[in-house]
Amino acid sequence: MKVLFCGLGGIGQRHLRNLRLLLGDTLEVHAYRVRRQRIKLLDNLTVDEGADLEKDYAIQVHHELADALAQQPEAVFICNPNALHVPVALECARAGVPIFMEKPLASDSNGLDELLAEVQKRELLFHVGYNFRFHPGLQRLKALLDDGFFGRLVSVRSEIGEYLPNWHRYEDYRQMYAARADQGGGVILSQIHEMDLIYWYFGLPHSLSTHGGHLSGLEIDVEDSASSLMRFDGERGCFPLLLHQDFVQRPPSRKFRIVGDAGCAEMDLIANRLYVYDQAGELCEQNDFADFKRNDMFLAQARHFLECLANGSKPVVDLVDGMQSLRMALAARRSLREGCEVQLSEVSIHGQR
Repeated sequence: MKVLFCGLGGIGQRHLRNLRLLLGDTLEVHAYRVRRQRIKLLDNLTVDEGADLEKDYAIQVHHELADALAQQPEAVFICNPNALHVPVALECARAGVPIFMEKPLASDSNGLDELLAEVQKRELLFHVGYNFRFHPGLQRLKALLDDGFFGRLVSVRSEIGEYLPNWHRYEDYRQMYAARADQGGGVILSQIHEMDLIYWYFGLPHSLSTHGGHLSGLEIDVEDSASSLMRFDGERGCFPLLLHQDFVQRPPSRKFRIVGDAGCAEMDLIANRLYVYDQAGELCEQNDFADFKRNDMFLAQARHFLECLANGSKPVVDLVDGMQSLRMALAARRSLREGCEVQLSEVSIHGQR
């Protein structure tokens, strides 16, 4: 299978390792590369000293995207900084290549309507890389919601906090995409996974209000803290949801808690434990997912993408789905910038549901 990679940083190399594991020697790797950094990373994001990325994976490098597309790849993985996603995706879509794009789709809405038109016209497979959709604990939370376990929802709290300089120990954090406004960085977009989970569980909020900004001493030109209070009024009922994101917490924290009048549950994604409590407040379910490894959800996602390629099925997160989490993120950025509550209806992206 011939696959093109656009971006081979930490997440690009993870996808490459997993495809090699799943496809073996049948995988032919092409890459459109600009900086051509040749460090090879291990699964724990440490450098494989003395290794050469391009040599070890037999990567055929192309300096122009048109030359790479001329090789007629069967799929493309777009893993470059999110501010560069859409121009690359447009060229790939026009060439008729199925697309796997890392989150978030973009840093703004420019070009997304044109991209959607190309994808729909050509009926292309387009999958957005929200790997937490494949986490067994988060899938269990979704099942509890769908079964009505919580009764009427009262509140939801989601938190993700992690120290930015610890993300990629192999590079200067100040040069990372997440730290730079010109590459679509900032905590709101970089930690957008939680917004996708919120959309998956509850749909879009009616409105939100975000507070925060660049509050720490980190040497970055983007926001490092954001707390968004969202108001929901839909199929799941009327309730508030608080999402906190930051680049500064040590030790890291990542939790998702749902409270209803018939029960509550919390998924701790650092400890990897799910706690479920019934209406009497008794612990009725606990799971530490002992056999689960972080890469398992990336592998499950890769298998899903390959199955969609093989049988033409719809991906769990398509282009229109990916637009919804981006709408939430853009609304949060606008609220933070203007200091006001933002109605989601005021943040329009072509293709919204």
